[in-house]
Amino acid sequence: MTAVGEEMHALVERLYPLCRSITGDGVRATLDIVGEYVPLQVHEVPTGTQVLDWTVPQEWNIRDAYIADSSGRRVVDFAESSLHVLGYSVPVSRTMPLSELRAHLHTLPDHPNWVPYRTSYYKPDWGFCLAQETLDALPDGEYEVRVDSTLADGHLTYAEHVVPGQVADEVIVSCHVCHPSLANDNLAGIAVATFLARALAEQTPYYTYRFIYAPGTIGAITWLARNAERIDRVKHGLVLACAGDTGQLTYKQSRRGNAEIDRVLQHVLTASERPHHINEFTPYGYDERQYCSPGFNLGVGSLSRTPYAGYPEYHTSADNPDFVSPEAMADTLAVCREAFAVLDRNRRYLNLSPYGEPQLGRRGLYDALGGRSDTKQAQMAMLWVLNLSDGEHSLLDVAERSGLPFDSVAGAADALHEAGLIKT
Repeated sequence: MTAVGEEMHALVERLYPLCRSITGDGVRATLDIVGEYVPLQVHEVPTGTQVLDWTVPQEWNIRDAYIADSSGRRVVDFAESSLHVLGYSVPVSRTMPLSELRAHLHTLPDHPNWVPYRTSYYKPDWGFCLAQETLDALPDGEYEVRVDSTLADGHLTYAEHVVPGQVADEVIVSCHVCHPSLANDNLAGIAVATFLARALAEQTPYYTYRFIYAPGTIGAITWLARNAERIDRVKHGLVLACAGDTGQLTYKQSRRGNAEIDRVLQHVLTASERPHHINEFTPYGYDERQYCSPGFNLGVGSLSRTPYAGYPEYHTSADNPDFVSPEAMADTLAVCREAFAVLDRNRRYLNLSPYGEPQLGRRGLYDALGGRSDTKQAQMAMLWVLNLSDGEHSLLDVAERSGLPFDSVAGAADALHEAGLIKT
């Protein structure tokens, strides 16, 4: 997995300089790059479109922004980092004293050499983000302030990639593409989602997997509004965010709390003996709160490493490519693959010989196990599958109740199904 981790990290580094927001050319440029890895269907939704209780806003784009001192030297420069400008800043071209400019400056006094990430999506405003030590070094005087941006009717852009499955029922994998130069939140999520899509495309999965690359909140709401009539196809889902830091894996349950995806992630994380946390659902966080809103109530959880706002670097310039590691992203990807492997194989079976135990020996089932290092475990898996194959219990139920690995249970089910002893 190291090579895959390095490839994902390279994608993070490539995307990092782009200025993203909830709309605009930065999102399109991001999707263009992702589209080099997996084919995307890109959607453009016009400004003013009603999406549930929201309205698609005007599109924001920015070409340049700076604060210059009396000598013309740029003391804050958008060209150095997209974080330097308050997201969605309206155009400004003025000269003003530092005393007036201060009201439009954002810093982090507790981390004086970091630049914060701030936005003003739905309230017209302008501003700059800078390190506290930079602000402290500015002398009083006049400063040229320029924000060369546009806020005009345009579009909200999002994209989908679909991995066809054996059935039309869908698993959605969602990540947000609106944050500017923030590596963990959420370029790591974009990278893991993209390489997960590539891995699934090499198989023939049972479910159809739909990957959604959308701006946070308004993008997920737009997707839900445009897909409301077919939302019943979505059987499971996972939001990927903060997927690259070195903290322990954290799974946030769906609103239901006992959805199949919740049980699968808990089983996989526990069985793998990875250090992890399982958190209950709260209506705050990433786009799981949109998919889990009460009208939809989808079985969608969220997988992170350290959750949002759980690390000091969150929403600051310290969340850079050095903050995320190839190993951590590879581990997040591995958990996703393990979880979806369970999800794809989890079935309910019916025992076709339910009166007493069927004779496994004469069907060659015991002989097939001979010499295996896990013979006893495999035999127990067969007995458990036979006993709980009543049309009510899934293979995950069997694994949880028996304490056996899901792979052993699913392998036993495959052998019993081939022998004609159980059916779906």
